[in-house]
Amino acid sequence: MQITIADNGPGIPAAIQASIFQSLFTTKPPGKGTGLGLSISKQIVEENHQGKLECFSQEGEGACFIVSLPLNATS
Repeated sequence: MQITIADNGPGIPAAIQASIFQSLFTTKPPGKGTGLGLSISKQIVEENHQGKLECFSQEGEGACFIVSLPLNATS
């Protein structure tokens, strides 16, 4: 099963796309974000549910997050 969440916003700059799932990574100013949201989400999807969390984005064309979960997973 796949769940796709997409927007038509400014997109994610190529320079930071490789970092968005890293723990403590944030684009917010100090004290305004923990940088844990996407890393925890990826960990839950992949480790607890044997799924996959991916992001595809091009600047100026929005972003698309895809959550893929196996239908026959036992957790």
